[in-house]
Amino acid sequence: MFTGLIEEVGSVKGIVGSPEGGRKFTIGCRKVMEDIAIGDSLSVNGVCLTIVNKLKNEVNVEAVEETIKKTTLGGLQSGDPVNIERAATLASRIGGHLVQGHVDTTAKVMSIERLRLSHVFRFGLQHQYMKYLIPVGSIAIDGVSLTVAEKLADSFKVAIIPHTFENTIFGSLRVGRMVNVELDMMAKYIETLLKK
Repeated sequence: MFTGLIEEVGSVKGIVGSPEGGRKFTIGCRKVMEDIAIGDSLSVNGVCLTIVNKLKNEVNVEAVEETIKKTTLGGLQSGDPVNIERAATLASRIGGHLVQGHVDTTAKVMSIERLRLSHVFRFGLQHQYMKYLIPVGSIAIDGVSLTVAEKLADSFKVAIIPHTFENTIFGSLRVGRMVNVELDMMAKYIETLLKK
């Protein structure tokens, strides 16, 4: 479980594929190295991955074939920046919202509007996922806890404050890029309960 507050922007140092379609990523990072261990969970662009090896300023994490198919991890290349967050503890402040690291789908950056004090990003989302969004509801984009500023017919907007723009990979996103989306788990639980 995560909070959606990115601790560090790391970088992809290496990628090794497996015959089964999975991949092992070497991620360069510094801040999160303080108290992580092999076997711990690490959010990489919003995807919960297990640390399988730890070096001085690098970790190795593995993604299975299903994860590669469902997320943007398959498109990562060496040198790409990635959002990093360690798993929350029971003593963590939840400054964002409860984020599982279980990506539901991907979305495309449709537009980026620069305002005086912020940026407004619009993301195109597949129709079947729009029902989980509500204005001023929670959503995680590439692991960042955000608020839905506006819900449209086939897309939604979020406002990105300067701190988030400068301290996450939002500053490097461009129109046309795909991002990982985790919808609010409360909405999914409510839907499941109402269907019974």
